[in-house]
Amino acid sequence: MDPDALARLDREAYLNLATFRRSGVAVETPVWFAAHAGRLYVFTEGTAGKLKRLRANPAIRIAPCGVRGRLKGPWLPGRARRVDDAATLAAAYRALRRKYGFQMWLLDAFSRLAGRYDARAMLELEV
Repeated sequence: MDPDALARLDREAYLNLATFRRSGVAVETPVWFAAHAGRLYVFTEGTAGKLKRLRANPAIRIAPCGVRGRLKGPWLPGRARRVDDAATLAAAYRALRRKYGFQMWLLDAFSRLAGRYDARAMLELEV
């Protein structure tokens, strides 16, 4: 994705992430995301259905959206993978904290209190 298009997309608060079931049916989820080094990063619960769907099929499509998932732009095809290396994971969280500020800090705090912070998974989206 060209840097200008990525910058425009990163100005949006939510991204509609569509993953695909084995049957080919898309499952759409509005998510927080942040751009870093030409890629988009999304965090999710480690047992979320989207992770299972991505293991079977890494193809995705994304579009800017509102909090309820209502589209604000066209769908873009891409691929996703789970991030495992510590350096990329740290950079992705820094980008998310820079973008969402206090909201991300608050979400992190509640996740730590509930014991779910370490159970998260980070996805790298390539569009």
